[in-house]
Amino acid sequence: MTATAVAGPDHDKATVGHKAPDFTLTDFSGNTHTLSDYIEDEKVVVLEWFNPTCPYVKLHHEKQSTMADLSAKYGKENIVWLAINSSNTENPGYTQCADFIEEWNLAYPVLDDSDGKVGKMYGARTTPHMFIIDAEGVLVYNGAIDNDSRGNKSGNDKVNYVANALDELIAGNAISMAETKPYGCSVKYAR
Repeated sequence: MTATAVAGPDHDKATVGHKAPDFTLTDFSGNTHTLSDYIEDEKVVVLEWFNPTCPYVKLHHEKQSTMADLSAKYGKENIVWLAINSSNTENPGYTQCADFIEEWNLAYPVLDDSDGKVGKMYGARTTPHMFIIDAEGVLVYNGAIDNDSRGNKSGNDKVNYVANALDELIAGNAISMAETKPYGCSVKYAR
């Protein structure tokens, strides 16, 4: 699988409020995905940094189905959900990725960024680390999925930052909380 990161001179690092760096990555099924193609189709894009062996990722895929539920809900709203695995090729998070995709029956693609170019360009630090790019290609959110790193909050105590940001985008409003601190396992970049 190949990974190609493309960024112009004015936006080689992802910064909220600025055009998101373009990239082309191949998913674990062999299909190619280019960010600018989704933007040309006026899609909002959610990026989820992904390592299936990380307990925080497992929490949101096994115990709570957070990511599957959100991708299904917002997929009806012209929003594309993409997971990106920036684990190096020797890390179990990479070598076992296809098994977890099948086991969790993921309905959205997981992209191979094993050389880490796209992850580093976006500053992805943890799994999961979430980014939202609006239909004009501007990065509008960077941070955690929610305020519940331990998975023990409920009701009004639990805030899903990504869902809130997407709801605000759909309503045509500015994102009220555009940056939060991501939590999770560190991204296992190649050295």
